[in-house]
Parts: sequence; structure tokens; C-alpha cells
Amino acid sequence: MIDSAATFYDNLADSYHLIYPDWRRGVRRQGEVLDGLIRKEMGSGSLSILDCSAGIGTQAIGLALFGHEVTATDLSPNAIRRASEEAGTFGVSMTFGVADFRSLVEQVAGEFDVVISCDNSLPHLLDDEDLLLAARNIRAKLREGGLFLASIRDYDQVLRERPGATVPSVSDSPAGKRVYFQVWDWAGDGRTYTVHLFLLNESGGSWEVQHHETRYRAVLRAELAETLLRAGFRDLIWHMPDASGYYQPLVMARNRG
Repeated sequence: MIDSAATFYDNLADSYHLIYPDWRRGVRRQGEVLDGLIRKEMGSGSLSILDCSAGIGTQAIGLALFGHEVTATDLSPNAIRRASEEAGTFGVSMTFGVADFRSLVEQVAGEFDVVISCDNSLPHLLDDEDLLLAARNIRAKLREGGLFLASIRDYDQVLRERPGATVPSVSDSPAGKRVYFQVWDWAGDGRTYTVHLFLLNESGGSWEVQHHETRYRAVLRAELAETLLRAGFRDLIWHMPDASGYYQPLVMARNRG
């Protein structure tokens, strides 16, 4: 998993924002939604937050804009380099590091009020043992009573359909049109799949095509919940997009001794 995902995000880091019609607007919107959900659980004031799968900073920068003390880590050095650069353009101060969320205990110092892992990052872990290891490392980074928040694709729905592709998203930019879509190749086990991510950019009447590839496991909500409980989390709550305003299902869980 790690080699595949790290290479995927290293190669995608400089183009990741093109997935969004307006990435900078998306940063602010996701920060607003996540901040609201977190404050309902944790109260007002600045919180120490670890984003342990930060990518180029979409959620981490968004939360920093709302006054939180954010540490952003990811297994991709290129993604963290890009996140650090983008934080400067937003005018926020953050801490950055390269870390695997299966070894946060060794790679990240201190404890936090909140740990997040969004954008379907946990399903890069293709077996139960790695998922449990990540959950235990995440819990170890939370203070007593701290909050874990994660988002995944709605695999309960996905597995009913097993789609072969996503609907293309078409955006206009000053340089020309941009098209983003994914093709999904399902493995024989029916639970893992290879994502072929395509970005098509128009410039001067010609098209440039980018292709990036990685693997995921379709993790059901009940399976993730069971893993979090085995890791010692308590008080699990799922928030679905219609109610939360976030684009993926979100699970919240507490570190309670």
C-alpha cells in the first residue's frame, strides 16, 4: 500500500488542485464545515489538530484558517512540500512533517485535541491488520477525551453498484477547459479496486492528459466502526453528507480510557 499510495500522491501533488473546480474555495468550504462539526463536539477556542493524511493541505489549511493550531503530516514528501507552500499563500502558520499514519507514535511528537483523516485516505490500507494498526496509532496521538474524525467514500452504496468509472467533471479556466474523472478496475475479490485518475487540460486548442494510478479497499461503515472500537475508541457517530454538509460520510470517535 505505502509504495503505491506514496508514489501516487508524489506524482499528483503539483496537479492535485485541478481535481477541484476552485480548490482555494474548496479549502475554505471544507474548513468551515469541519470546524463547525468539531466545535459542536469540543467547544469553542483554538484546538490542537493533527491531520495525519493531509495531502496538499485541503482540510488542514482550512482548519488553520479558523484559528486552530494544525500539524499536517502525510506519507508523500511532495504533497507536504506543496501543502507548506500553499499555507504561505493563505497566510496561515502550521507545522508539517512526513509520516505514515501506521507509525505516528514514532514519527509525530505530542498529543492533540483532534486527529483527522479525510478524503478517503484510510481505505488505501488494503488489509484489516494495517487498518487496525493505523487506528491504534491515531488513538495514541489523542489526549484523553480527544476526537478522531475521518471521511471515506460511501462504500455501502458503492458495493451495491460497483461502478466502472466516475462521472466526468468539466470546469472552465482562463487557460481552457479541464476534465477530471476516474476509471475503476475491480479485483476478483470484489472489495479492492485500482483507480485510474485522469486529468485533461486544454491549452491553446490542444489537450494534455495526466494519468495517475493507485489502489483502494471498499471499507464498509460497519467494518471501519468495528476497527475503531477494537483500537479502543468509544462514542462512535456517523454523519452523512445530507446532514453534515460534507461531501463524504464522516465518522467521529472519542479516545476514552
